[in-house]
Amino acid sequence: MEILFFDKIDSTHKFLLNSIKNFTVKCPVCILAEQQTNGVGSRGNSWIGEKGNLFLSLCVKSKHLPDDLPIQSSSIYFAYIFKELLACRGSEIWVKWPNDFYLRNRKIGGVITTKIQENIVCSIGLNILAAPEDFGKLDIEIDKKELIEEFIKKIEKKISWKQVFSKYKIEFHKSKKFDFHYNESVVSLESAELDFDGSIFVDGKKLYNQR
Repeated sequence: MEILFFDKIDSTHKFLLNSIKNFTVKCPVCILAEQQTNGVGSRGNSWIGEKGNLFLSLCVKSKHLPDDLPIQSSSIYFAYIFKELLACRGSEIWVKWPNDFYLRNRKIGGVITTKIQENIVCSIGLNILAAPEDFGKLDIEIDKKELIEEFIKKIEKKISWKQVFSKYKIEFHKSKKFDFHYNESVVSLESAELDFDGSIFVDGKKLYNQR
């Protein structure tokens, strides 16, 4: 997979989506930026981008992902694989349902995915050097280039959803202390039950990740 480096960019996610629409890049490709000025966060919010933090977006074709992967839960899939790479390096990072990176009780990053044509664009933002107030940052030092190259190799191995989910569900109980936003509502995860396709049941309703 080709990796394109930028010193500064408004949003790796928006840039990659527009580049695919305009046929100026070919999938598979990865965009990595040193600074992001208008990143995309959850529910259309901006993700504040301090220089030196991790900002990346990659595009893979749907057919190159595992056959058993529920596309609506691809954010969980990418997030957990990325989290494991950091955990192997000594981090205590964990994935809050459905797509946020946490260190103890503070958010330090997140994942969003967008399906465009037959492609899946996955974007990751992670505080590794600095964090806004009320957020946290990664608890280990990393080599960004080395980490991204290893992440790409993991994705190319097409690790099954079943294998990833079997590990993710063990940690799901950590999410129960938190809320999440669904449409215009704030929903408690305290009584949520996790289903195999990555969705959750809350008060008898089946809810999917919207990013």
